[in-house]
Amino acid sequence: MVVLDFTIVNVALPSIGHELGAGTSAVQWVVTGYGVAFAGLLILGGRAGDLLGRRRMFIAGLAVFALASLAAGLARDLPLLVAARVIQGAGAAVIAPTALALITTSFPEGTARTRAIGLYGSIASVGFVSGQVLGGVLTDLASWRAVFLVNVPFGLLAALLAPRVITAGNPVIVAAADPGSPPDLGRAGDHRGLDFRGAALVTGAVALVVFGVSQGHALGWSSPLVIGAIGAAIATGAGFVAAEARHPAPLVRPGTLLRPGLRDGATLVFLLGVWNGGELLLLSLYMQQALHLSPLATGAALAPQGMAGFTMGIFGPKLVARLGARRLATLAGAIAATGFLVLTGLPGGGYSPLLLVVVLVGFGSAGTAFGSLVIATRELGDGDQGLAGGVVNTSRQIGAAVGAALLPTVAESVGGGIPGITGDRFAMATAACAALAATAVAGTRGRKISCAKTVP
Repeated sequence: MVVLDFTIVNVALPSIGHELGAGTSAVQWVVTGYGVAFAGLLILGGRAGDLLGRRRMFIAGLAVFALASLAAGLARDLPLLVAARVIQGAGAAVIAPTALALITTSFPEGTARTRAIGLYGSIASVGFVSGQVLGGVLTDLASWRAVFLVNVPFGLLAALLAPRVITAGNPVIVAAADPGSPPDLGRAGDHRGLDFRGAALVTGAVALVVFGVSQGHALGWSSPLVIGAIGAAIATGAGFVAAEARHPAPLVRPGTLLRPGLRDGATLVFLLGVWNGGELLLLSLYMQQALHLSPLATGAALAPQGMAGFTMGIFGPKLVARLGARRLATLAGAIAATGFLVLTGLPGGGYSPLLLVVVLVGFGSAGTAFGSLVIATRELGDGDQGLAGGVVNTSRQIGAAVGAALLPTVAESVGGGIPGITGDRFAMATAACAALAATAVAGTRGRKISCAKTVP
């Protein structure tokens, strides 16, 4: 449901703007507001689940998400709709990392956990791509309001069923910042270990990064607002690092992000976000503007990518057992890169069977997502699984914001500021470079490298 909401709204934006009397730049805040809140609060949402109880936070997130969806579907003007989307993003920021943590802590490390992660990834892959199909169907047959209202019954039903099917969990260990100090063993619900200052700083830093990057394409990279947002993000991030080094129970313990598994997993999903977020946006525009396909037909043309991702999720555990998570991620990156290199030959008019190569992109994207989740979570204790989920999801959202800004910028730069086939082809080559970079990262096999070399 959370993943579906990323793409289901895109098709409805023109209808929203028409009914509410908003221009293209204003209505884009329906997407941006959700993305900024979601990305900014993911680490806090994951850590809150670790410390306050994952089941409790998961149910709370579902309730907030469903009620905010109801408010969005009933909104009578754009400010109210954007406000509802921000709250919806906050609820999603709790659901996503706690859901992953519930999975990784419910199964012992090994085949059972890998199979569960595979199912999680396959469903997410289908939701990410099928959102465009469902959005087109709901918008064409009902109204743009149905895009939001469809979440309400499912979200409330999930919140009601969760206490029956999810166990409350065990006591949570909050490690001290000082390795020589004893850990704080408290029951879920004890908020003493929650680092509110660190949470505020990391939320602000990530939100500013996503805002700056997402607005860079629209306002121009030399815009004072964009430069100010990115500069403020750097300053806030530095403040977060300094604060965490002094806090007795930090939100992110020093050195945690430098663990090879979490570091490489986060880097892989960042690169996945770059090519996945940019590719879906660009191909949607290409099919509607260059090939003159309807929104529904565009979603249908991209559907094979989601089905390929679902298939990879089903067979992923067997591939991990045979190849290992890093080899699978390496192979998946190479498959995605191959698909994008073929897409550099995008046809100039009319639907072509060549577009079926999105199946390769789907396999590669899902394989990278699956492998990176296994890599990121397998060396961490249960007390850090929510944090790991927050870090991984945050990395992907930042990458998606970068990709959604970078690929259209490349396309327009090559086309002299005018969208066109040549620019789209160069953008696909850029996505191929991101996939090849992921192949290289997955192939490092967790070697210790300096901090300067770990920054994506």
